[in-house]
Amino acid sequence: MGFLKYIFLLLYLYGAQLTAQILVNEEQLLTNLSYRQGTDDAYTLERCVLDIYLPGTTDFATVVWFHGGGLTFGNKFIPEGLKKQGIAVVAVNYRLYPKVKSPMYIDDAAAAVAWVFKNIASYGGDPNLIFVSGHSAGGYLTSMLGLDKSYLNTYGKDADAIAGLIPYSGHTITHFTIRSELGLKWEDVRVDHMAPLAHIRKDAPPIILITGDRELELYGRYEENAYFWRMLKSIGHPYVELYELEGYNHGDMAVPAHHILLKTISKISNEITSR
Repeated sequence: MGFLKYIFLLLYLYGAQLTAQILVNEEQLLTNLSYRQGTDDAYTLERCVLDIYLPGTTDFATVVWFHGGGLTFGNKFIPEGLKKQGIAVVAVNYRLYPKVKSPMYIDDAAAAVAWVFKNIASYGGDPNLIFVSGHSAGGYLTSMLGLDKSYLNTYGKDADAIAGLIPYSGHTITHFTIRSELGLKWEDVRVDHMAPLAHIRKDAPPIILITGDRELELYGRYEENAYFWRMLKSIGHPYVELYELEGYNHGDMAVPAHHILLKTISKISNEITSR
């Protein structure tokens, strides 16, 4: 009987080992994980959630992805072009206008990024390889929380720990929805404390700016990103790049932009891990 128990134990351990190997080699999608605790507000509980796509490897880089929608609509999703690329993707929902007003959108984004920093290692990721990206309004959130350090500081994290900021076609002036909260019109351009341009600093993480064709983009979107790029260069930021995707409008530019994001993640990750 003792011998049989020993055999069964060996079979059990062997099976557990095989199961662990299978889990490591399989992609996984975890959905609707809360990144805000200690609240009973129904809207916060509904919107402050995220999904995690895991690549089935370990020590992977992670992209925190913010959806677009003008800060007034939209929902989290895992971009198809970022799947099966050996990286994790964290897709984030955040609260929207008019149910909340600025700066709550950015605060939610910061809370989500802080959650990733605190938890990604438990899923097998490298906390030194966390990138932040998003399209349109998501690009605006990316730049704001990466440049204005006060948002992540609230959650005990340093924005400079982000491996790279990769906003897709995001405002660099004050966002039009935030301007509308102040009673301003679309053409009432403002650069105040709610504009990434107001927080440029040469010690910010690497910044890769991507827009669509300047003739097809939302009015002025390429030009404001070009000015953002130029000002960062002028103050001595060592790692800022600007890409204009000719032939692509504001909505269509996201799919080809994924190629630039993936190349950037690979390059920066190699630089960080080889130090």
